[in-house]
This record gives sequence, structure tokens and C-alpha cells, in this order.
Amino acid sequence: MPYSLKEIIAIIDGQVTGPNNTIDPSIRFLSFDSRTILSGKETLFFALKSGRNNGHRFIEDAIAREVNSFVVEDLPAKTPSNANVHFIVVKDSLAALQKLAAFHRQRFAYPVVGITGSNGKTIVKEWLSELLSPEMKVVRSPRSYNSQIGNPLSVWLMDQRFDLAIFEAGISKPGEMEKLEAILKPDHGIFTHLGKAHLENFSSVEELVAEKIKLFTNSTLIVYCKDFKILHQAIDKAVFTHKPRFFSWSVNDPKADLLIVNTTKSIEYTVIEGIFQSAKIDITIPFTDDASIENSIHSWAYLLATNYNTESLKDKFLKITPVAMRLELKKGINGCILINDSYNSDTASLVNALDFIDQQSDNRKKRCTVIISDILQSGENPEILYREIADYIQMRHIDKLIGIGPEISRFSAMFPTPEKLFFPSSDEFLLHFKESDFSQEVILLKGARQFRFDRISAVLQLKAHQTVMEIDLDAMVYNLNFYREKLRPTTKVMAMVKAFSYGTGSVEVAKALQYRRIDYLAVAIADEGIELRNNGIDVPILVMNPEEHGFDAMIENRLEPNIYRFELLQKFDEALKRNAVNNFPVHLKVDTGMKRLGFDHPEAMNKVAEYIRTHDTMYIRSVFSHLAVSDDPKNDLFTQLQFNRFREYCDIITNQFDYKILRHILNSSGIERFPEMQLDMVRLGIGLYGVSTVCHNELRNVATLKTTISQIRTVESGETIGYGRRGIANTPLSIAILPIGYADGLDRRLSNGVGEVLIGGVKAPIIGTICMDMCMVDITGIAALEGDRAIIFGEDLPVSEVADTLGTISYEILTSIGQRVKRVYFKE
Repeated sequence: MPYSLKEIIAIIDGQVTGPNNTIDPSIRFLSFDSRTILSGKETLFFALKSGRNNGHRFIEDAIAREVNSFVVEDLPAKTPSNANVHFIVVKDSLAALQKLAAFHRQRFAYPVVGITGSNGKTIVKEWLSELLSPEMKVVRSPRSYNSQIGNPLSVWLMDQRFDLAIFEAGISKPGEMEKLEAILKPDHGIFTHLGKAHLENFSSVEELVAEKIKLFTNSTLIVYCKDFKILHQAIDKAVFTHKPRFFSWSVNDPKADLLIVNTTKSIEYTVIEGIFQSAKIDITIPFTDDASIENSIHSWAYLLATNYNTESLKDKFLKITPVAMRLELKKGINGCILINDSYNSDTASLVNALDFIDQQSDNRKKRCTVIISDILQSGENPEILYREIADYIQMRHIDKLIGIGPEISRFSAMFPTPEKLFFPSSDEFLLHFKESDFSQEVILLKGARQFRFDRISAVLQLKAHQTVMEIDLDAMVYNLNFYREKLRPTTKVMAMVKAFSYGTGSVEVAKALQYRRIDYLAVAIADEGIELRNNGIDVPILVMNPEEHGFDAMIENRLEPNIYRFELLQKFDEALKRNAVNNFPVHLKVDTGMKRLGFDHPEAMNKVAEYIRTHDTMYIRSVFSHLAVSDDPKNDLFTQLQFNRFREYCDIITNQFDYKILRHILNSSGIERFPEMQLDMVRLGIGLYGVSTVCHNELRNVATLKTTISQIRTVESGETIGYGRRGIANTPLSIAILPIGYADGLDRRLSNGVGEVLIGGVKAPIIGTICMDMCMVDITGIAALEGDRAIIFGEDLPVSEVADTLGTISYEILTSIGQRVKRVYFKE
């Protein structure tokens, strides 16, 4: 919201000097640092004095950046030759900045939330913004802008586009909070964790707390934790202009507005249970540390205090992101420098990030690349917004721009960079990513959270571990279509993505399958399904091995259980009643000869059917069974026996219901060999990943495990190699050391010449014993260099061949590849 210079002069009560007072520039930006100026002609520069610095010394630098308007305490000794420069003389430049911000704050009627405390201010601010978006447009302090200078600059971001403002306020000595209160005038206040930070200038914790509470002098609502006794006592003694409404939370005091009765931690999540207005409520957060739990309760309490429907925010609490991605500088691939600023996404933080990229570009010896996503919830007209961003990019002379998101792509023509590329999503960028496209440059990542720029950072940053598994999504889709062609148009397909999608990566594979309109997904345990839900997978999901302790989470995440015994059915029914859920889909497993899980007697099936028929909590979505030997022609009679039993068992169950119940028994090899048994749905597992005992020449390889040669060395005749001296050089050898071992999933049984890898298209036997993190291969006679690729399995060395060598199955090889091995996904 621009101001004319004359308006500002009147607001701050300054005296203007300048040879031409008829010029009245429009001011959009405020600055106190000449290095961070973007659009000089639209900037008002405040020459601030501090104990160690004096902004008046940088006036000439600012003029060189085309700044024409200054707020100063002293006129420069040398009058600039530029006739358009105006100086507004004031007694105190900082006070003038604060006065201008206070005036700007009063122009807006929407609520302002002020946050103070010793710790957690930034996190609570960011989490509230995330929880309330996109339903509300929130303006907030950039990063930790909570000081005497930072708060005026934060308030300057306010305009009519927003519905709510959230600012944090920090102090280091007495007398500061009154000034911040005059600027912010918060309608609502939140007091976060009380500790001993910044205590050095205060006589006691009590004095510090009393000073901080002054932020809320004119507030109408104050949210705080009642368990901080010093804080509670200070609030009782504090003087307020109008008595505010207090909303307290506590783990001890039943009189608190929100009583926390239980926190249950698992490996990755914490369930927080409370009592509010005599009702039991709860949220789940993806953190287990005490600080995150406390910060989430502060956020929860504020939402309750302001009458937000926190039930509707449960999913957002579950997916809330860590506030850790500050301006991080990392070594990147191919000599690049990577600046990761996925902390927030708005124009103000973009300006700061562009300043930082300038500092890291070796005085412009390195090319500068910006990878930026759509700016979300700005409230600004998109055309105006992206014109502004394009101007910022141009002012910083960025060499290459990569825009990610539908909005920024729509305005691609506005960006004048020498090189530019645009992608509709982060997934599309990653699918087209090539390491060779980035070399010797400074790369800034600036993305909104929903674009998951952490994945882009992962492929751009330098990694010590060079072992990766590449997943060809095009090949996977080809295999899916290969099986679909064998089915009737009405037959549904359930894809098995359990066990980390057979080692290839659950989320990425599931997203590709969802895009290809897969009908169902199946996972082994509830946690696998929850991860998919947390990553935007909406396809129905069957949990093959449900456990009672996970029923509530399954219900919350719409994960459908495999019911294989009556007691499990009863327990799940109890969970449904506990969660007040009706008509939830379940799947019945019948055993037709595999002697694993499932009902195998008509009496049990009738009992289950009657129970479900008389309870409205659930309905049967499908009945299924597993074939034991569908890939073995020698056992086709047994397969036929299983199929006949399955039809019989299905009839017992389905005849008792008047709605459609799906039936499925075929696996990958069953689809290939017994298409007449496809019924209503089939389950596609290992075949999806390119492995088949029947049609192996008709499927495409999906997974390639590869690594690089760390070192090449010569071993003389008679010398030994590796642990136990089991590798013996009968003649002089050239060996390569590869950074992959049994901790990565390379089976130790491949040691001592049993297994081979491909280097330059030539098989090189593994020599010696495979170590935890590396192995050695004999490359005698192979033209190889350090850094060359070695294929463990892939197109030319199929995983099935490795499995045959070990006398096992491809499933075991794929699912044994460790999580520390990076998965890389690509398509042509």
C-alpha cells in the first residue's frame, strides 16, 4: 500500500529539505540496509543510529542504488549532486520508523495477534498461519522479525488483502515492550513458553514477565499456560486498559479452559487429549518432543479461544510441518552452492533470500539460479503479484529462473531472465531433473510448503552416499497397462504397495498409480497407509495386517481392514462405535488352502456375515483369498481347487447381503495364467515392478540399483582381500571398491565370487566378503575409472537373476534394499 512522501512527512512530523519540493515520490518499501535495496526510487531509507553503527554513513551507497528519499537525524556534510534527493530530518530515526508503522497498523480493522514468550514464538506464529490457511489470508512477521526494527518492517506488510495478522514481539531490556505495543496494538495475545532467555538485563524472571505482559495492555483476549505460576501471578497483577478475556490451558489445573489429560507418544506422532467445555477432544501431531507438544497446545488453545472448529483442523494438525527450513547453505552437486529457504513463501521473504543469494555468488563469478514456487495466500491480484516478483528477479540480475506451480507458470512471459523453465508441480520438475543441468552456480530454493521443496533440495545437495535406486515410472505404468489389457473393462485392479512398494518407495509409486486411476491400494500395516494419506493419496487402501492398537488411526485415515478372525471383527466394531462411525468398509479374508490367515469353515463365515448384517457400523467391501502356486503349472489342479473353494465361500457370504461385494483372488502370475478367474478385482504385486516367472520378456524393468566406484587399486598375487582374508589373489588383480554393503541390502551370500555387478556392461565378480558399507569387485581387464557407475541389478542384470543366484525370490531382494539408499524417480 504505497504512501506519498508528503503523507509520510506529515505522519512522522519531519522537516524536509531538497531543492525541488514539487516532486512527491510514491513509497512502497522501507529500508535501513543499503545492501538490501531493490527498487530504490520506491524506497524510503531510514538512517538509524545504534551503539555500533550509523546508517548515515551509507547514504551515498543508497543513492547509488537510486534511493531518493531519506529519513535522517543529521544532514550529510556533502550535499549530493542529485537534485531529486529529499531528506526528512527527525530527532530519532528509529522512533520515526516506529511511528510510521503504528500509523499504518491503525488503518486496518482485522484482528492482530501478538505473540511473546521466551521460546516458541516463531513456531506458534508459523503453525497458526499454516493451520488457518488457505481459508484465511494471514500476514505475519518474516522469520523472527520481533525487535524494535523488525516489528515496524513486519507491520508495513499489512494491507487490505489479509484477514488476520500474526506478529511476534521480543525484548532484551526494560522499556522496549511499550514501544512494540504502540506499534502492534494486538487484539489477541499469546504467551508461549516461559524460560530464562534474555534475563541478563532484568533483575528477575518476575520483572521480565511483567515487562512482556505489557504487550497485551489493550488486548481483548490473552491465551497462556496456567502451569507457569510466575506468569499466572503476573497476569493477575497486570494493569489492562480494558479487562481482557483470559483463556488458559493446563496439565494440572482442572479449572483451566483447556485441560490436557493425556499425551501419548509413538515413534513419529503424539496424540494430545484434552477436556474443553466438559467434552473430550484430541489432536495428533507428527512430533514427539516436548517443545513441539507445548507449541501445538498453544496453537490449539488459541483456535479454541477464538471459536475455530478444531475438529475440521485435525488433519492439518496431523500434517503440520516442522519450522526448521531457515536460510540453509549447503554444498550442492557439481560445485553448486544450495540455499534452501523453504521456511516461508511471500514477497518479503523472497527479498531477503535474494539478498542472501547475492552474498553467496562469489561477486557474481557463479551463475545465480532461483527455483521458486507459486506464492500462496498473498491475497494480491496474481498478475500484479508476479509482475512484482519478476521485477525483483530482474533487479538482482538472476541468470536462470525455474518456476514451479500453475500460477507462476501462467505468467511465465513476465520473467526476463536469460534462461527460464516452468513446471506445474514439484513432481514434474523432479521427473525431468538432470544433474548435468546444474553446475558451478548458486541455487536458491524458495517454495511454499505444499510444494515439498525438501525433495528438490535432496536431489540438488551434495551427498556422501552415492548408492541410489532408480525407479522408472514409465516402465511401471507400462507394466500396469500390460496387465490391464488382460482384464475385462469392469474388473478393478488393486496394486500392492506394501513393504515400501517392494522397496521402490511407497509414496511416489502410489502417486503415480493414483494418477493412473488405480482402483485400490494395499499395504501391510496401518502406518504404511497413514503415510500415504499424509502425502495426499485418496485412493481406497486395504490394510492386510491390521493390529488392534492401530484401529483408531485406521478409522481416522479411512484405512480398510482385512478381517480374518471373528475376535478381530468384534474389536474393530468396538473401535467404530468408540469413534461414532457407521457404514465403514471391511474386507473378509478366507483361507482356500494356503493355511495362512483367513476363515476356512462355513460356520465361521455364516457367523461373521450375521454379525455384520446386524451391525450398522460396517459393511463388506470385498471377500478375497490368496493363491499359493499360481506361477507353477505343476500345481494347476491345486490352484483350480483353491478357486472352486473361493467361489463356494464367496457364495456363502454374498448371498446374505443385498449389495455388491467385490471378490478377488488373482495375483500377478494368476492374472497372466488364469484370466478366467479374474472375478471383480485382481491384486497386482511383483508384476507391477517388472518381475514375472511367466511373461518376463514382456514386462519392463522398473528398479535399477546402482553405485559408483570409490577407489581402484592393484592387488598383487598372493595378497588377500577383505575381512577374514577370504578373497585371495591368485594372480595380480585390479579391484574396485564400491560404497554399498549389507547395510544397504546387498546380501552377504553374494560374497566370494557368488555375485556379480555390471561395470561398463561387463560382469565383475564380487571378491572377498561383503562389508557393512562397501564391497570389492574384480575389474581385471575391464576399462573402468574411479567414479564410474556399477549396476547391482537392473535392465541388463535382472533382479530375478540375482535372486536365482541366491536361491530366493525377487521379492526378498527388492524389499531388502535399505532406506538409506536414495530412490530417484524418472520418466522419459
